[in-house]
Amino acid sequence: MHTLTTPIELRRPALVHFGSGTLARLADWVAEGGYAAPFVIADPVNAARLPALGLGEVACFGEVVPEPGIDNLNAAVAAAAGADLVIGFGGGSAMDLAKLVAVMVGQGVALSEISGPNRAPARKVGLVQIPTTAGTGSEVGTRALVTDPATNSKVATESPHMLADLAIVDPDLTMTVPPHVTAATGVDAMAHCVEAFTSKRAHPLVDGYALQGIELVGRYLRRAVENGDDAEARAGLSLAALYGGVCLGPVNTTAGHALSYPLGTRYKLPHGIANALIFPHVLAANAGARPEKTALVAAALGFEAGSEAQIREGATAFCAALGLDMRLRAHGVEEGCLRAMAEEAHAIRRLLDWNPRDLSVDEIEEIYRRAY
Repeated sequence: MHTLTTPIELRRPALVHFGSGTLARLADWVAEGGYAAPFVIADPVNAARLPALGLGEVACFGEVVPEPGIDNLNAAVAAAAGADLVIGFGGGSAMDLAKLVAVMVGQGVALSEISGPNRAPARKVGLVQIPTTAGTGSEVGTRALVTDPATNSKVATESPHMLADLAIVDPDLTMTVPPHVTAATGVDAMAHCVEAFTSKRAHPLVDGYALQGIELVGRYLRRAVENGDDAEARAGLSLAALYGGVCLGPVNTTAGHALSYPLGTRYKLPHGIANALIFPHVLAANAGARPEKTALVAAALGFEAGSEAQIREGATAFCAALGLDMRLRAHGVEEGCLRAMAEEAHAIRRLLDWNPRDLSVDEIEEIYRRAY
């Protein structure tokens, strides 16, 4: 882990509006910026509520799919031709595509030419991010993921040019999110914080955001699942997601996300659910390497950190109390694929190399089998 003297860099959108009703500020910002051709990237649900943006008639690519692939991205880039402002409106998938569209539209570049760190060209258009779920924190980040169907793996792209000019985090937009999605996205936000908190490159500057995010999820997630109209709980989760996004920039995730990715690419499980299924097992597996921090995580979630088995049981109970079925088999995962999934996850070195303890392919397979 890094110390207070270790250099670190934080990047944030130039402007963040947070709180109930802040979406109303979008129209004035667009007008003041002189944007004449805004273009929205959204999933079908949010494409149906474009009037909420207050922009009148606005062009939109409304076909973002869960765990989007390169074909979905290319369709969005083509549809955005002529735009001078890209607006991501939705969950992490919509916001990730918006980042990529913003650096690709009008540039004549393919994803293969910009993927990886710091290869994306400077934007020619503005970028706004507006989350409608409380999970990914993508609105404040510089990273985007899409699936390459040729390899069935996630392609990561990261660049300061993919940082939004404006992020609007209005918890009112999350009020209509169903309970099971609220639960899954909330655990995703928590996983971002926990994995950054326990990472080999954890840093005191980020630890504060991470622990606050975990505590917010512990305090508010069950409340929001049980009563979607609980404004305080919705705001608390939106803040937790934002803090998780802060953690992703300089520190990022570790084994939990590496192990969740095959669930998304192979079985199209929503990212939040995939993370929830894996979270208790990786928290327990890493506990010996980060006992003090694991104890803080457990306290925030309402259970005591004891043995590895007790930690796994406590974290599983926290997630199950949200109405999530915590068995891989209940989500269509095939037992015969667990070994291949373990090999795929083990190959995601950009994440696993920062996990607090080394995990072999056999150990990852055992985690999958416990989760199965």
